[in-house]
Amino acid sequence: MQIEQITIPAYDGYSLAATCYQPENNPTNTVVLINSATAVPQRYYKYFAKFMMAQGYTAITYDYRGIAGSKPNSLRGFAADARDWALQDMAGVIEWIQQTIRPKRLFMVGHSYGGQTAGLLPNHDKIDAMVTVSSQSGYWRLQGGNQKLPVLLHVYLTLPLLSRLFGYMPWSKISPAEDLPKGVALEWSRWCRQPGYLLDDETLPLARYQQFRAPVLAYSIADDDWGTARSVDAMMRAYPNLTRRHIVPQEHGLTSLGHFGFFRPKSKQLWPDVVEWLEQAAPL
Repeated sequence: MQIEQITIPAYDGYSLAATCYQPENNPTNTVVLINSATAVPQRYYKYFAKFMMAQGYTAITYDYRGIAGSKPNSLRGFAADARDWALQDMAGVIEWIQQTIRPKRLFMVGHSYGGQTAGLLPNHDKIDAMVTVSSQSGYWRLQGGNQKLPVLLHVYLTLPLLSRLFGYMPWSKISPAEDLPKGVALEWSRWCRQPGYLLDDETLPLARYQQFRAPVLAYSIADDDWGTARSVDAMMRAYPNLTRRHIVPQEHGLTSLGHFGFFRPKSKQLWPDVVEWLEQAAPL
């Protein structure tokens, strides 16, 4: 097994920091591409990527532009919108995988934003099956009781105000999350103010969602106040070939999961279900 730090060009040529988890043997020549949540660095998914590598898959993680290893020296004045993470970065990584690895199958695992936006991709026809975790509508009214007010304040006040004041969103100063480019924060907060979230943004290539033919499994999690079941339903209904599953942590011997717990090592008993579903959804 080999873990290698690499650089992958986005569609527009921007250099993205990435990691390739290569097993000793990959008999099916299958790649699992892991797409991060908003403001979450790729290293957060390393345990899940190592698990996928142990199953005989090549796993790829990467940082969106402006995040962790893919950010410039200063985010002030750095031009990037939320849509760029999908239309430029995610799409570019898929293109690189197709040209460099040439897999027989490409599986995608998307966390939150990383699953919400796959339907926008110009090359989503390269995806054979996708699993999403807590890929919800960000509309503030769909958040759970404990998060509705904080999200309301963030999308109407914190994100727009601080982004314009500092020239970027200094999230690391008020939370464990990564800082965000100004354009990302402003566009994302605008989506979160719309009842249909990004599906209300007519400047996006929304027709591509109905062209997304790969089977999709979308998990929601019972104690996730950001990704409530109804918010996941509201977002993932855009995918035509959808299967839904709802995880209750206590049924799996877990006290809690929330929005981020699925990819932590404590939740590894949940991961074989992902592999089983992907193999059944897109068998060789």
